[in-house]
Amino acid sequence: MKRIFFMGLLLAATLEVYPQPAWEGKFEQLGTVLPTPNQYRTASGTPGQAYWQQKVDYKIQVFLDDVNQRINGEAGVTYFNKSPHELSYIWFQLDQNMRKADSDTRTTETGIMPKAMSPLDFQKLKKQDTDVDGFNIQWVRSASGVDLSYTINKTMMRVDLPKPLQPGQSIALWFAWNYKLNNRVIDRSARSGYEYFPEDGNYLYT
Repeated sequence: MKRIFFMGLLLAATLEVYPQPAWEGKFEQLGTVLPTPNQYRTASGTPGQAYWQQKVDYKIQVFLDDVNQRINGEAGVTYFNKSPHELSYIWFQLDQNMRKADSDTRTTETGIMPKAMSPLDFQKLKKQDTDVDGFNIQWVRSASGVDLSYTINKTMMRVDLPKPLQPGQSIALWFAWNYKLNNRVIDRSARSGYEYFPEDGNYLYT
């Protein structure tokens, strides 16, 4: 009983030393918590009468280069415009570009310098895996084989369409790309990568 009483006093003292700040959001917007119903979303969050969602079908062929620890791939993409708007370009996500030297992932990294560091820690600090540099887009083409213009902005790629894609229409695109896998001993920041086992002379991929 004394122990419970002591813990209660300790909790009360802690709350007194660190008072909780008063809530100041009396007039805050609740758009993200309780959105106003409209033609696209009902009050319950279910789709409304005018709800739409884009559709994309993929056919992907990927090959692992075990000699150079590289992924080579081609993809056929059929994009269906389900929106009520015409589209003159399409955005694609290039997540692997987070490994580029100028990526926001690298430039916004923070950390501390420990008192003691192992040789492996120094490797990670120096980012010696410099040959890992995100996607290398070889080409982007239409279904008829015409090269399409594209612009890469860090982890996003904008593909300009040969003509506006009207609502209800679809377009087929083809891509070819490759990228170097990361050495997980140095860089364990993602699921992909490899680890080399010199005793067996082979690589393990994840």
